[in-house]
Amino acid sequence: MLRSTLRHVLGPALRRIPGAWDAARRVDAGIERARHGAARVLPVLIRPEPRKIHIAVTANCNQRCVGCRYGRDFMPGAQLPWPVVRDLLDDARAHHIWQIRFYGGEPLLHPDLPRMVAHARERELSPYVTTNAVLLRDRMPALFDAGLRDLTVGFYGVGDAYDAYVQRRGRFARVEDGIAAVRDRYGDRVRLQINWLLSRPSCTVEAFEAAHAFAERYDLAIQVDLVHYSLPYFTEGDDRHLQFRPEDEPAIRAVVAAMLERQRAHPARFTQTADGMRSIPEWLLLGPDMRVPCDSHQMLWVGADGSVQQCYVTFPLGSLHERRLRDLLFTDAHRRAAADSFRLNCPNCHCNYDARVRKHGPSMRRYGADGAAPA
Repeated sequence: MLRSTLRHVLGPALRRIPGAWDAARRVDAGIERARHGAARVLPVLIRPEPRKIHIAVTANCNQRCVGCRYGRDFMPGAQLPWPVVRDLLDDARAHHIWQIRFYGGEPLLHPDLPRMVAHARERELSPYVTTNAVLLRDRMPALFDAGLRDLTVGFYGVGDAYDAYVQRRGRFARVEDGIAAVRDRYGDRVRLQINWLLSRPSCTVEAFEAAHAFAERYDLAIQVDLVHYSLPYFTEGDDRHLQFRPEDEPAIRAVVAAMLERQRAHPARFTQTADGMRSIPEWLLLGPDMRVPCDSHQMLWVGADGSVQQCYVTFPLGSLHERRLRDLLFTDAHRRAAADSFRLNCPNCHCNYDARVRKHGPSMRRYGADGAAPA
């Protein structure tokens, strides 16, 4: 709670000082690594400490991605009303939660999204929107006026590869047009990031290099998301064709080697560290057998139907249609969720894999520069 308060007070000033924000993040990561290490002996050290809320403001979507059930049979037609989101943001500010992710479904389909962003900024929260960018050219002016300065874009390949994954012809052209429009109109006043999905079909050096070239063209950050196996709104495709198999290890390692080469040349381009990248092959091949403590006690997930969970997958805490967020925090259920997630008494996903590796001493010894995992 103290660090959350300090971040609210000092964060804006630190971001204006070159290097200061990164230094503060390194200190925080060091504190977390020490705490995670001690918690193996003293589990009481792990308790609910939400820093970020992921809010699926709508389940409606204008794409039909191969790996996603939103817009089809996951919470069909569900959408959060403005008063519920307003109260949620007020409670987040009161409990020192600072980062808000608006996503979906496709959040740009929600008519009140600019209002939500503006309210978050008024409450001195840090909002960002994850979008497919199809409607970005038309919707961005209202969002910018509301105070939005951070966007992340789901990214599944370039050209035909993208269109095949979203099952919509001509959609990549609209995505590129939306991103180009934001860059042309707002320049570096808007931080743009692509979340490139590493799945079995996209696991080639050529596919990664195409995504990297696109990021360079529009000065985008790159986050590498790993294909999932436990998200309730995820599907692994026909015959699990999106999911990796043991024989894919050489291809995975080749792509990771290409990532590391690009990251060494331009570290600011990537959101993940080299340590996290080195761990990717084992996350993909071991799945739930990758035993790195989870840090989901530092997040909350809100579904388009108002359900509140500690994380994307499990640990239900209640519904915003029945109780406000302030009444769902730090309860016995929330404390049990924090302890169980850290002990991996759960499906053990690979969400936030980079941060988890950096908070875990044995993983840092394995994947750090001096102890990189063998090829």
